[in-house]
Amino acid sequence: MPHHFLAFLFVFIACAGPRSTSPINAQGKVPPKSLPNIVFILADDMGYGDVRSFNSESRIPTPALDRLAVEGMKFTDAHAPGSWCVPSRYGFITGQYPLRKTMDVKRGSLVAPDRLTVASLLKRNSYHTAMIGKWHLGFDGVKDWDQADYSQPFQGGPLDRGFDYFYGMHASLDIPPYFYIENRRAVEAPTDTIAGNQSPDATSTISGAFWREGKIAPGFKHQEVLPDFTRKAVAFMQNHVKEKKRQPFFLYFSLTAPHTPWVAQKEFKGKSSAGEYGDFTMQVDDAVGQVLQALENLGLAENTLVIFTSDNGPVWFQKDIQKFSHRAAGPYRGMKLDAYEGAHRVPFIARWPGKIESNTSSSQMLCFTDMLATFAAVAGDTLSAEVSRDSYNLLPALLGKGAVRREGLIIEGHTVREGDWKLILGNGTGVLQRQWGLAEAPPVKGELYNLQEDPGETMNLYTKYPGKVAQLTMRMEQYRAEGTAGTAPDPTK
Repeated sequence: MPHHFLAFLFVFIACAGPRSTSPINAQGKVPPKSLPNIVFILADDMGYGDVRSFNSESRIPTPALDRLAVEGMKFTDAHAPGSWCVPSRYGFITGQYPLRKTMDVKRGSLVAPDRLTVASLLKRNSYHTAMIGKWHLGFDGVKDWDQADYSQPFQGGPLDRGFDYFYGMHASLDIPPYFYIENRRAVEAPTDTIAGNQSPDATSTISGAFWREGKIAPGFKHQEVLPDFTRKAVAFMQNHVKEKKRQPFFLYFSLTAPHTPWVAQKEFKGKSSAGEYGDFTMQVDDAVGQVLQALENLGLAENTLVIFTSDNGPVWFQKDIQKFSHRAAGPYRGMKLDAYEGAHRVPFIARWPGKIESNTSSSQMLCFTDMLATFAAVAGDTLSAEVSRDSYNLLPALLGKGAVRREGLIIEGHTVREGDWKLILGNGTGVLQRQWGLAEAPPVKGELYNLQEDPGETMNLYTKYPGKVAQLTMRMEQYRAEGTAGTAPDPTK
């Protein structure tokens, strides 16, 4: 290629502005001057089988997510590092397996002040960083929200862990107190009280339009939270274009839906064939669509890496499957708080026009912890061995340059995966199904499955392959020895 053409190409790329595509160098990193925006959208309690591009038999229309999959790459072996909210978010934010930390937000902020996060990583690489939505990783000094001083700033939250801006909630939409936080302060203190709520015909008392009684801010309405967060996410991008112009941004859009309460707005009620849950999931899809449309309207879509996934599996019992003929976890066994695939295998879609080949599918094994190393590669940064011990750079897989060899996968402190083999220590049925007696959970030492031959985890091979059990148990013990995990609290409270 003539040298004068190369010089022209370099000048063109440097001057093309925010809509230019970003070249990748030989090391699989993006040069700093052409950094893409990054939007990471995390749904709450949404199943692998809810998105129609992952499950053609889904009873829930998901046009925005289906379009995202057509325009990008879907991953069929993607996993949350936990089977419930807190550990999954910790794994994403820190790039560390949650078994290395006791998952108790009542002890204060779970993220240590000196721990590198996806936000602080990108911030040190010139990104403007924002988080909209559910934090659920604790605040320093807040062990009991009933005793919190709402006139004072909350410390140890997103703004102290790498984010320039935060608008969201301290936890899930069914956990009081119910109020918004902007940056470090309560938008409006929860001075009123609200009674608990349940749907009369729900499968369990924690299904449907369920929330707990407790304190609430006078202007807070559960059904308005998803629209409020969506408007804030769009407004952040609009303001960024006006004020920051060419500076890249990172937006962590952490939804509170379709986690309970299932409170879809009027235009979505009765529109799915999966009851309140399906209607609310349709609204989640619409929220994603609004964010994607905003990127288009602002001229940012071509230079933005968009990732959509869910923090864990759905709250969807066998009775729900029978009632609605909808498998929220798709072909996989289990649901939230189980150890089976349905609890932690999640839909995962990545779009980056011109970099990620459109309408493609990958069987690359991945975990949320991998986002730290992957974002570092996108930003051209280098991580230490300690920081990246649980995080793998997936950029080559995203760019179609081949699979990334991942040694295995650890889900909290009870599940270990290597290749096709998966070991569950103890019984894989979780506390939600046990609590309502909706699934049998006989006492067993463990469960072993070959996911290639038995993706539905129907044949327990624990006693048949003691050598494989010993090998995987040793792997788990190695991780436990390296970590500091203690006893986790009851995640249902």
